[in-house]
Amino acid sequence: MDDCDELIPEWLGFVKGVVDSEDLPLNISRETLQQNKILKVIKKNIVKKCLEMFAEIAENNEDYKKFYEQFSKNLKLGIHEDTTNRNKLVDLMRFHTSKSGEDLISLKEYISRMKEGQKDIFFITGESRAAVTQSPFIEQLRKRGYEVLYLVDPIDEYMIQ
Repeated sequence: MDDCDELIPEWLGFVKGVVDSEDLPLNISRETLQQNKILKVIKKNIVKKCLEMFAEIAENNEDYKKFYEQFSKNLKLGIHEDTTNRNKLVDLMRFHTSKSGEDLISLKEYISRMKEGQKDIFFITGESRAAVTQSPFIEQLRKRGYEVLYLVDPIDEYMIQ
């Protein structure tokens, strides 16, 4: 099976590899194989391994910055599509904010930097970082010292729903 959609979810389409399994029966039709429960287990394990590798990459900021530039849209699509692993994927997200400058920060980092008494996460969506930085909608929040997440990818709006 060269292109097996049952082995890897669409949002992990950038991952390439070979799956070798002794558990799959050899002499069966494609339809039977597609309904095989072993495939579901293999898929679950592939996703788990991928998330572990991404978390490992995230430990090194420089490596993760390069990875995130290339594959952030895939990870955001994963948040939208994969409800099972949503919490693990949220830990991998990085955002520009009104206080981060050129750096990307994680949601955990944003939460740790929230002002005392702040209960909400503030964000703004827009076409570009320059556009959201100049937006009149966040002026009052900035004056009060609140940090605002900038969501500038079109997929960001789907991700937060």
